[in-house]
Amino acid sequence: MNIHTRAFDHPDAVKLNDRVQLEYAERYGDEGDVTPLDATMFEPPRGLYLIAYDASDSPVATGGWRSQERNAEGYSDGDAELKRMYVIPEGRGNGLARRILAALEADARAAGRLRMVLETGDKQPEAIALYASSGYEPCEKFGHYRDYENSRCYAKPLRDTTA
Repeated sequence: MNIHTRAFDHPDAVKLNDRVQLEYAERYGDEGDVTPLDATMFEPPRGLYLIAYDASDSPVATGGWRSQERNAEGYSDGDAELKRMYVIPEGRGNGLARRILAALEADARAAGRLRMVLETGDKQPEAIALYASSGYEPCEKFGHYRDYENSRCYAKPLRDTTA
């Protein structure tokens, strides 16, 4: 598997986003994630978008982060928000999500972000398990779905806070 930086509006990113939206719609019985996003939110150094490709150069996984600062949606100064983490069903179980997550954390840390935050839902137990096993802890709700009962928010410091 090869992981490459891509724009959020790259054709492969659009294809994977369409697939994850269908999965969200199936799991939650709605139209998918309607959080407003655009490609500029993931442009370095204020974000990054990655796509993993298999041996035949087909896109199989994706994920990105975007900068956030304190605002009315509950973010804090220095936040890096994880968005669109997704692995196609055929690619699951190979550690791709964990590899993308580690690369996104490293990039956000290098960009000076203080903590990685993410919003997921209670009907995504695989995602919750990945984040919990990667050091993420529940936090105060934020973001587009902060008022939804099935929304779950997590955070992980990107800096050593013991010093």
